[in-house]
Amino acid sequence: MSANAHAIPIRIVPEDIDFMGHVNNARYLNWVQDVVLAHWHRFAPAETAAAHAWVALKHEITYRKPAFLGDDVIARTVLEKVAGARSFYNTVIERGGEVLAEVQSMWCCLDSATLRPARISREIAEKYFGIIAGDRAKGETSA
Repeated sequence: MSANAHAIPIRIVPEDIDFMGHVNNARYLNWVQDVVLAHWHRFAPAETAAAHAWVALKHEITYRKPAFLGDDVIARTVLEKVAGARSFYNTVIERGGEVLAEVQSMWCCLDSATLRPARISREIAEKYFGIIAGDRAKGETSA
């Protein structure tokens, strides 16, 4: 697992609330995107961060409890594995230590100029994200 977890506070606004009086499920995806991108920009060297963009490939969300207007919510993420151009994140959305949702997501790194998939180098994965690199089947770098 990555040594470099990252967290951001979430501000719930009235537009986040659905007809049932709690935060709409779709907002959680925005929060995951916000924290994953913030993680990348916090730890990647500036030139590497500027040269790459990210697109989501897959999200698996387990909703535990609802969030409401006025709640103090935090999104915490950790980069678990890098495999070529793919990165695997685990994100937890919580309120006061209480888990509201858990999200496993897979992202594809793109070259910002060409918009084609771009591998994350072993050096970047190890040095800036704390991923312990090791040779695995299909050339994966893992935690």
